[in-house]
Amino acid sequence: MSALFAIGAVCPDTPLMSRETFQSFKNHFLIAMPSMADTSFAGTLTLVCEHSPAGALGIIINRPIGLTLGEIFSQVGIKDTEECFLSPDAIYAGGPVSVERGFVLHSGSDHWESSLEISQGLQLTTSRDILFAMARDEGPDDSLVAPGYAGWGGGQLERELSDNAWLTCKANQQIIFETPFQRRLDAAAKSLGVDLRLLSDQVGHS
Repeated sequence: MSALFAIGAVCPDTPLMSRETFQSFKNHFLIAMPSMADTSFAGTLTLVCEHSPAGALGIIINRPIGLTLGEIFSQVGIKDTEECFLSPDAIYAGGPVSVERGFVLHSGSDHWESSLEISQGLQLTTSRDILFAMARDEGPDDSLVAPGYAGWGGGQLERELSDNAWLTCKANQQIIFETPFQRRLDAAAKSLGVDLRLLSDQVGHS
């Protein structure tokens, strides 16, 4: 996993396209419906970090993988991790694409070497400099580390939404950073007034 947090752009360049009929779901949650058959996404809550006519990129925020920040620090070559600031936060499986690459979803307005602003006060960073800052306890107040991401080609997410694979709602940083991971999916659904336990496989999305 030495390539984790390699410096580079978060997303490929987006070609110029007509946006007259396009609705971006950037800074929205994707709430997996009970009918979700894809095991990579069943039971997941995903934050859409970028969405354009060319496609979408998201980070799953409720599927921990059992690693600690200390282990991530060791993998990227940060020495003496026992003396570093070691957050007890879990590391999450961000998605099935490029699992050898790391992402940090974080609060704050500081910009690192490769950052994508999702909304005011919420960013996604792929460069290792943020990890070194976190190891010195100089990183963002709130963060979530995720190897891998979820990706959709042009029109793919829109088709999945029309097929009732997802519910969508505006993202909420309290759910991302303050709500226990086991409750994030239900919390996002409840923000729409939806109880996922009461939904059948045939119920559509809002």
